[in-house]
Amino acid sequence: MAFQPIEHRSVPEDVFDQIVEGVVSGELRAGENLPSERELARVLGVSRPAVREAMKRVAAAGLVTIRQGGGTTVRDLRRFGGLDLLPKLLIRGGELDVAVARSVVEARAHIGPKVAELAALRATEDQIAVAREAAAHLAELSDPIGQQVAALDFWDAIVDGADSIAFRLMYNTMRTAYEPALPALASALSGEVGNADGYRRIVDSIARRDPSAAARAAAVLLEPATTALLSAFGEMEELLQQALSETAEEFLSESEEESLPKTEDDDDH
Repeated sequence: MAFQPIEHRSVPEDVFDQIVEGVVSGELRAGENLPSERELARVLGVSRPAVREAMKRVAAAGLVTIRQGGGTTVRDLRRFGGLDLLPKLLIRGGELDVAVARSVVEARAHIGPKVAELAALRATEDQIAVAREAAAHLAELSDPIGQQVAALDFWDAIVDGADSIAFRLMYNTMRTAYEPALPALASALSGEVGNADGYRRIVDSIARRDPSAAARAAAVLLEPATTALLSAFGEMEELLQQALSETAEEFLSESEEESLPKTEDDDDH
């Protein structure tokens, strides 16, 4: 990976971001040794303490192993990375990663019904009131982006009612990953966020303390968009694979032509 000098000297945040991006993008491969602290400081144009602090954060994220006197080695993010990497994985270089987006949609389809079920068992009356207000506010909106933000606020209230720190942290990360993609998903989610009755049914089921009904209502609300998005992502992946295959075939064809021996006629020209 070609490291770039840090433009804004308010590092080590910038150093951390650049190294994490290298790991996430695959430019820094699992098992690869990073340059020394001194060398990184020189290449990035920053101080060694800034690099040291950044590397501690990268190690805390599970992306590298720092051995005293033995260098720093990149780890496999799929085995050791945490949910906090999801936003960086979902959108890279300004483009949506289709495979990561698919996994987020799949997780959303499973988590939504479960947190609704738990909220029916655990939510306080105040939390139910907040969820009901969020659903009412959503019903008043017509702007697709505004509706999506309001829908996120609704689910935020439901997660609070579920009283699960694990689901709370998962939701926080998924929301952070999801928000930059709101414009791209507006069309696919318009039916869901415009379904005011669907959100009200979830709250009503929670208020009745009916966990099964709450889970069903959440599943019914989420299913249409889930199906549409998974289908769209599948088509996008097929197109990407086709494009990669065609590019590979063109490269091989050009390589074969270049490797052919020249004839006398070719030399004359």
